[in-house]
Formats: sequence, structure tokens, C-alpha cells
Amino acid sequence: MADPITPVLTKRWLSPESWRIETYEQLEGYTAARKALAATPEQLVQVVKDSGLRGRGGAGFPAGVKWSFMPPNEDKPHYLVINADEGEPGTCKDIPLMMADPHSLIEGCIIASYAMRSHHCFIYVRGEALHCIRRLNAATREAYRKGYLGKNIFGSGWDLELTVHAGAGAYICGEETALLDSLEGRRGQPRLKPPFPAAAGLYAAPTTVNNVETIASAPYIINAGSDWFREMGREKSPGPKIYSISGHVEKPGQYECPLGTTLRELLELAGGMKDGIPLKFWTPGGSSTPMFTAEHLDIPLDFEGAAEAGSMLGTTAVQVFNETVSVPWAVMKWTQFYEHESCGKCTPCREGTYWLTQILERMVEGNGTAEDIDTLLDVCDNILGRSFCALGDGAVSPITSGIKYFREEFRALCDRQQGSATAHELVGAQA
Repeated sequence: MADPITPVLTKRWLSPESWRIETYEQLEGYTAARKALAATPEQLVQVVKDSGLRGRGGAGFPAGVKWSFMPPNEDKPHYLVINADEGEPGTCKDIPLMMADPHSLIEGCIIASYAMRSHHCFIYVRGEALHCIRRLNAATREAYRKGYLGKNIFGSGWDLELTVHAGAGAYICGEETALLDSLEGRRGQPRLKPPFPAAAGLYAAPTTVNNVETIASAPYIINAGSDWFREMGREKSPGPKIYSISGHVEKPGQYECPLGTTLRELLELAGGMKDGIPLKFWTPGGSSTPMFTAEHLDIPLDFEGAAEAGSMLGTTAVQVFNETVSVPWAVMKWTQFYEHESCGKCTPCREGTYWLTQILERMVEGNGTAEDIDTLLDVCDNILGRSFCALGDGAVSPITSGIKYFREEFRALCDRQQGSATAHELVGAQA
């Protein structure tokens, strides 16, 4: 079992007016930035490498290694871009962090920008999160007034401009190269890689794209050290993590725990299953990650643990569903989302998500055929690994894992010999 930790990323969340710069500075705010600017960029990259911090946006790539990809020369401007698009169904960690503690992100931006020799940082926020955009803009103004952004930060002779940019609400812009296209004023569609952003990213200049939670972790690592950070979590996945728990639990919300915490432990923190109705299935990292069942309650939720069990940690968006929910219905709702959000650039995703939605809608309405399950899996096979970006792969995950664990529910919707029933009628009969 994972040991409980003293809050790190969420330690200021309950402070009065935690978003104000005065509150932030009373609680060690901007001390890490001052410390970082007294070091060299190479030293900062090494500290982050030694900490084992991995990207918190889903992929889990080591942050320090990613930072080291930025070229040491400054022939072209270097850019740091923060991915605050947070569009994955079930994910609700970055927006609460920016609402409650925006200055931790801004301080992280200062540290990371200096480490990568960047003089301009962009925070790309999902367009619908208007309240979050306003709070970030207010925090940025506070930092500028204090001299923590702009020219000659902390008297160090180093300059940094920070721009908060509102997107237009496209899920695809969570993909880093689509985000860069959107930031440049074009339609958000993924780019071909290589070249990777570290070589040619924003405005064809060296760029690093990092998640909000990843960058907000940097000040704590600089202040307390990499060994302290490694005391939390597991060997290959160290540090604290904000788990977003939603669905059929008594107390949904954000829970900061060490990486490697199990769903059994998270459910205990969240007050257990709502109304005592047993768990049926759940996602460890949002709808793009293959679902788990009640058999997976003790899987350690870190990057290795989730992968070994056949899923992914993703954004730690833990969606919990009880026995009243039809799996085909839930899978249909997720697939409708992916069809709507497909950017249309590649044929497998554009056409595949359309056909998956058509088949699932027909099945859920009670008009399934005996061939539908095989057809679904065949379409999934033609999307997985063949789409231009990971959106296609994410779209097939709920379907393939749903059929893997709950094939009988899908088969019941296709069994015409006993009379068709809708998904909700079937679940009602089971209950």
C-alpha cells in the first residue's frame, strides 16, 4: 500500500484567497525561482532528471530528458509552451490547479524557461475554461507588477515574457503539434514528426511543450531536491500525483496521492461507492485508456503498473461506474465524443470513428446484428496504429476493452433470436 503524503501540489488550495500572489509568497512562493536563477540551466535540467519527474499529461516521458533536447545555442528563439487544454473526458486536475494556485504554474514556467534558455512562455488554455483564463491573466498581471516577469527578473539580468492564450475548444489541440498550429493561428491539426518540436516547433523554432502539473511540480523539486521528490511514489514513477475521481463515488474530486496508489485506496478516500452499489468498471486515465473492472482494484496506478495490467495511466482521470451502467451505452457516448472531436486530417480516424458511432448507436437502440461485434473490432483494428495521431488509438480503447471484459453485454444487444432489447433495458433486467 502507498503511504499517505503531506500535500505538495495542493498544499495551498485551502488557504484563504490562495490564488493571490500575497498568499503564495507567504507559503514559500517564488523562493524556488530565485534559487533557480542563481544556478545554471544545465544544473536545473540535471536536478529535474535526477528527480525522475515524468510528464503528467498522459505520456509519462521524463521531463528532464525532454528539457535536455532543447539545443544549447540560441541561434533561434526558444519557446516553452504549457499545454493547459485539458479536454480528456473525466480529467479535472489542471483547471482546479490553475484556479486555486496559478502562481505555482507561473513560478514553474520561470524555472523551466530559464532551464531551456527560453525568453517567451505561452500557456495555452482550453477556451471553455473562461474562469480559469481570467484567473491566470490576473495572476500574470500580479507577477509582472512585482517584477517577477518581464525585464531583469529578480535582478538577474534575465528576461521572460509570459502569454496566456485561449484556445477555441478543440480536443485535438491537446496533441502538442496541433496545439502549436492553433497557437500560430492556424486550424488545430497534428503535424508530421519529425521534425519534433525541440528542433522545429512554434514558429519553426526550438520548443518544449509540457503539461500544467508537470511544470507546477518544478518549484517543489528545486526547493526540496530530487532525493526528497523520489521519496514519494515508486522507483520508476516517483513523486505526487493529482488523481481526478468522478462518477459513482460519495465524494468525487481531486485527491493528491503518491504515484502507485490503488483504486481501492482512492475509493476509501472518496468515501466509497455511491449508495453502496458495487463497482462495475472504471478508467484509470480518462476515456482514452482501456477500462478496468472490479478485478483491478489493487493495480498500482503509476505508469508501469497500469501498463502491465493492459491499460495506461493517462491523465489519472479515474471515472468510476457502478452496476447500473450499461457498458455498450457508456462506450457509445465516448465514441460519439471522439467522432465529434476528430480533426478530419486522416482517413482512419475521420471515417472510422463515424462508422463506430453508427454501429454502436444501432446496437444500443436494440437493432444490433450478429456481425456487429466483429465489425466493431475490425474497424478498431484499421484505426489502431494507422491514424495520424493518438486520437484514433484513444477512440478504440473503450471499445476493445469493453468487448474484452463485457462481451456478453454487447452480444445481448445483437441477439435477435430472443428479441432485441435496448442497452438500458438489459441493464435494468440485470439489476
